[in-house]
Amino acid sequence: MTKTISSLVLLLLALFQLSHSFTLQPAAVPRQTRLFSDKDKDGGAAIAKPKIGQKTAVEVQTKQKVRIVQRAKPAEPVQRREEKFEDAPMFKLMLIGDDGYDVTHVVERLCAIVDDMDEDQAANVVQQADQEGKAMCGKYPFERAELFKEQLQRSDPMIFSDLEDENK
Repeated sequence: MTKTISSLVLLLLALFQLSHSFTLQPAAVPRQTRLFSDKDKDGGAAIAKPKIGQKTAVEVQTKQKVRIVQRAKPAEPVQRREEKFEDAPMFKLMLIGDDGYDVTHVVERLCAIVDDMDEDQAANVVQQADQEGKAMCGKYPFERAELFKEQLQRSDPMIFSDLEDENK
């Protein structure tokens, strides 16, 4: 019984809200505002008239002076800032000597991987690495030297190499 009473109350509330939402309500009356004062019969000036103080005038004059100074005359050439470039730090690609190297394989891989190396230079580098333990293949920016090092290490059989800072 309590369920039926509560559902009946809810139904009545819903009907009341529904009927209330469709009733006509009086439209809002727009407020009339006056742009001009009653004192001025000819329709004169607006109510809020901005006042310009002396401080504002000084600021405007200052801004105009700055603009005039910054303008370039047509007869003068346009001066551009010199761009400052820093040279990339260079790294030495070092071939590490190993007794197990096949000289022809190492020379072929060096010529294929390192762009500016021919067979004679590669043979000299391999011979120097065999005698002294390591030899310089060239100086390159870090990313390029690292690329050459990784490609040499991925060779089959692996060719050992290292990077050294040019300044050391």
